[in-house]
Amino acid sequence: MPDAATVADALLPSTPTAPGAVARPLADQRVDVPISQTSMVFEGYIWAVRQENFEYNGSSITREYIDHPGAVAVLALDDQDRVLLINQYRHPVQMREWELPAGLLDIAGENALVGAKRELAEEADVQATDWNVLTEFYTSPGGSNECLRVYLARGVSAATDVFERTEEEADIEIRWVPLDEVVDAVLARRLQNPGLIVGVLAAQVARSRGWASLAPADAPWPRHPRGRHLPDAEA
Repeated sequence: MPDAATVADALLPSTPTAPGAVARPLADQRVDVPISQTSMVFEGYIWAVRQENFEYNGSSITREYIDHPGAVAVLALDDQDRVLLINQYRHPVQMREWELPAGLLDIAGENALVGAKRELAEEADVQATDWNVLTEFYTSPGGSNECLRVYLARGVSAATDVFERTEEEADIEIRWVPLDEVVDAVLARRLQNPGLIVGVLAAQVARSRGWASLAPADAPWPRHPRGRHLPDAEA
């Protein structure tokens, strides 16, 4: 059994061993593995389940995963540092959740930024003049290829068009909440939606650093499984 010192050493960041070597930046890496077979085993109303056989570490492996079109979310922030939240019913967990306005990239050929603007207007009747990429993440990389990009939207105002909402969206509740208050609710485990959690924590840290980490709204999205095929943002 390793002693405490060995365990502590293992937890330390790795350092270069060769003279002049430079540590590789901390970043996820794309790996293109040989895929011998791919097929859709279930195709549903919103997403599908794909089965693939691939070679990795000398083994032939079969895995199923949710094949997802990807999604966008919008953290809209007003000039009082309040975040726009919506509350709506989510049937898989049978909960009304507080969330950021968000939606699927399920319109063929639609750019992600255009989709984000559409979702903000459709779900909250809000538009914005200033857009940036705040963060992005895989929602469940062990079982889904869904990737979600969170935009920061500022310069907000009421949308010129008001959308009629139906089904689960028919009784959406809209609330503007101070960013710090939302962060407190996340840390107290009162809010569970992953897009909201990642988005508001990223916003709090980004704000504390003068928003220096923001990316342009039309930044490429190469880590999205289908990102290499997304069109450039509209002017």
